[in-house]
Amino acid sequence: MLGFDSGVDFRGVRLPRDLSSTHRNDWWNSAMVSPFTIFVILIVAFAVIFVAMAVKSVPQGYEWTVERFGRYVRTLEPGLALLIPIVDRVGARLNMMETVLEVPQQSVITRDNAVATVDAIVFYQVLDAAKAAYEVGNLQLAILNLAMTNIRTVMGSMTLDELLSERDRINTQLLSVVDNATTPWGVKVQRVEIKDIAPPPELVAAMARQMKAEREKRANVLDAEGFKQAAVLKAEGEKQAVILAAEGRREAAFRAAEARERQAEAEAKATTFVSEAIGRGSIQAINYFVAQRYIDAIGRLAGTPNQKVILMPLESSAMIGSLAGIAEVARESFSASRIAPNAAVEGPPTGVGHP
Repeated sequence: MLGFDSGVDFRGVRLPRDLSSTHRNDWWNSAMVSPFTIFVILIVAFAVIFVAMAVKSVPQGYEWTVERFGRYVRTLEPGLALLIPIVDRVGARLNMMETVLEVPQQSVITRDNAVATVDAIVFYQVLDAAKAAYEVGNLQLAILNLAMTNIRTVMGSMTLDELLSERDRINTQLLSVVDNATTPWGVKVQRVEIKDIAPPPELVAAMARQMKAEREKRANVLDAEGFKQAAVLKAEGEKQAVILAAEGRREAAFRAAEARERQAEAEAKATTFVSEAIGRGSIQAINYFVAQRYIDAIGRLAGTPNQKVILMPLESSAMIGSLAGIAEVARESFSASRIAPNAAVEGPPTGVGHP
């Protein structure tokens, strides 16, 4: 069995079979690690561990607290920082960016004994890392419970109609209360927003019926207002029409009176002319008026709707005489109108041959 071995075990190390004893000792001495090498390796390992414990890199948006023997000493800002190994250690790692915290749904009883399901959302930011780490045990849990209790308090003092119509007021009150409560913790609450307010289904149905009734009432009022406005406008139109008609009748009466006045003046002038003609001894003027009245009477008699055929004796000679008188009067008028301008042109006669 010994002839088939390729080597010989020496102190737990398998050596080649063809080596001499001197070469085997040299090979073993070279394979052994010296104490100095072990010391150097330990020093390097300790240095690496020391650097890892002493140098810390804080990411942007975060701040870390440093505790020395369990007591807070300072806060590390973003960037590289040095610690004393074993003595100092990192305490709390806090997010300094604005954080969103969702408030789960909860039931709220309003002042008018209505039950509504409400959820909200809170935006907050850590301003003092030391206070946020050591003034409160669990920061997010504390803010969450504070927001939930104040939501019940604020909304419980309001009616359901106020809850549904005054969200801005609710948000303002919640923000003021929660922000004041979290100030000692080094936290600034930026906003508190109510996400949803859900009344019970039967209450929603009642509100829908009420809204429908209000809209129908508003529509009926608008219809009544429309009818009223139409009646008023119609009455105003009829009033204006009556006024305009009265003004038209007054204007027509005035025009008719003026026409009658002009006609009376014309008749008065005609009567004056006839009287002057009679005074001069001309009988044709009287014949003119008689013929005019005679002809007018016959015209009115013939124009009546009850008379279609007129049977009466007519003195044709008298009518012809009246017409002849009219012609004579016209002839005399034309002659007088011609003589007057000629007399004005010739002038008064002048005497000749007076001593």
